[in-house]
Amino acid sequence: METERLLIRRFTTEDWQDLYEYLSQEETVRFEPYEVFTKEACKQEAVRRSGDNAFWAVCLKDCGKLIGNIYLSKQEFDTWELGYVFNQEYRGKGYATEAAARLLDDVFANQNARRVIAMCNPLNEPSWKLLERLGLRREGHLIKNIYFKKDKAGSPIWSDTYEYALLHDEWVAGREKLRK
Repeated sequence: METERLLIRRFTTEDWQDLYEYLSQEETVRFEPYEVFTKEACKQEAVRRSGDNAFWAVCLKDCGKLIGNIYLSKQEFDTWELGYVFNQEYRGKGYATEAAARLLDDVFANQNARRVIAMCNPLNEPSWKLLERLGLRREGHLIKNIYFKKDKAGSPIWSDTYEYALLHDEWVAGREKLRK
């Protein structure tokens, strides 16, 4: 799939170096359920993702550089879950919005999606603003419902979660407004 500035494709095992560039950034993985990746872990992760159809590599069209990834996975009841992680160096340029919109177009038009959901930490303002730019609506704010990391004493560091969703009809209506 191609967009104006981006190439969105499946992962390959050769993507490990660009993957390492952003998964080794503390700020990038701050809200993720994992710590920073080592080079070896990124080599393994590139192999894993190359066999996982839920992961999409987002690359600059002009040079092929991998700048982030989108996770789009089919769940129950014709619902798909959306997630994304982008290299800090390429944030704030509209790449995530462009890539996610293209995949949402595809999943609603060609994969029979009825609903797309996404979750993020309320402290991750760029993430929830991206979801809202895409037209997803905040459906809930869960309080201290999950933890991914522990403090030095081994106690969970509990986090809140915003829950977002978008129905097929809402996506179509939103896209129609953009065309007018």
